[in-house]
Amino acid sequence: MKTNQLLLAALLAAFTISCSGKKNNTDNYDINGTGNEAPKEEKASTRVDLESKGVGPITSVDIPDTIDEELAKTGEGVFKQSCVICHKVEDKFIGPAVKGVVDRRSPEWIMNMILEPAKMLRDDPLAKDLFLEFNGSPMSDMGLTEEQARAVLEYFRTL
Repeated sequence: MKTNQLLLAALLAAFTISCSGKKNNTDNYDINGTGNEAPKEEKASTRVDLESKGVGPITSVDIPDTIDEELAKTGEGVFKQSCVICHKVEDKFIGPAVKGVVDRRSPEWIMNMILEPAKMLRDDPLAKDLFLEFNGSPMSDMGLTEEQARAVLEYFRTL
């Protein structure tokens, strides 16, 4: 009788473990050998989109081939005064790193994001994705002028 009870308990334990709901790792086996994980989506901060101009007052920016050093110096000052609270040059912080942003975004998009962050967040898909990537931290409207935003853009070109 005791043997039957032990056998029944062992069978019940084996049955419970086998039906625990844990997924068999071979359920989604890919015959091509690429694994069974879904491909990871590219982060908004590294995604390249040079076509979108965003939404805001800037529809066209004339960017000369050479950097205007004086304008870039002014932009660096504006950046250090208004932007370093949330942005670092080379590292992610509260917001994305700014180094290389001119290689990932159009000049118009950058300036519209600087000038109208709330409008961009509301109406621009990439700005929405950045908001999600950076834990729901919206970019603050620093009240910069178009001239100041253009100077910051010129500074970004030097990085």
